Amino acid sequence: MKSDAEAVRVVVVDDQELFRRGLTMLLGVEPDIEVVGEAGDGNSAIELVLEMVPDVVLLDVRMPKRSGLEACMRIKEQVPSTRIIMLTVSDEEADLYEAVKNGASGYLLKDSSIDEVAQAVRVVAEGQSLISPSMAAKLIDEFKEISRSDRDTGAPRLTDRELEVLRLVAKGLNNREVAKQLFISENTVKNHVRNILDKLQLHSRMEAVMYAVREKLLDIP
Repeated sequence: MKSDAEAVRVVVVDDQELFRRGLTMLLGVEPDIEVVGEAGDGNSAIELVLEMVPDVVLLDVRMPKRSGLEACMRIKEQVPSTRIIMLTVSDEEADLYEAVKNGASGYLLKDSSIDEVAQAVRVVAEGQSLISPSMAAKLIDEFKEISRSDRDTGAPRLTDRELEVLRLVAKGLNNREVAKQLFISENTVKNHVRNILDKLQLHSRMEAVMYAVREKLLDIP
């Protein structure tokens, strides 16, 4: 986590002004989070991120001019260091899948508490993904559907320990929870995740889960 002197810089994007301003004010109270800008549509979001280069963007899915899913993809193409959390009323599997495919690191519903949103910002800023276990289950179901008609061959070989880590990540566990389950240190988990991403040439934990399900590397019922 960043120190107070180095707060996580956040941009809030939502077409509903009341929700956007309220979220901005509530996050602004957090000592380790600084909201550096707001936008009300996808195009403005892209321009603002290019200007401010924030650590994290909270991005609505449904917006005018350009959807949050399209904006997510453009932001990751142009500012890959910025982490994106989709914050939405939609719990549709297809939206969740598109968000992850387009580079989102987190997916939260708008009925989440402010504490949950603030914690998501911190976790994602550290390089982890954050999707609730219930949404992670939906994500895996969506991946399995897609895998039936879209399967590559020649998957890189992961070690047994890497597969164990990946299985737990697929269940929505964070690094600390994975470490506790496997009786290893959190740093060791981080190293395993990094190795998995390097081997698979992917950019996020959830992309790795998608790949593993598609390649039938995970024994998920």
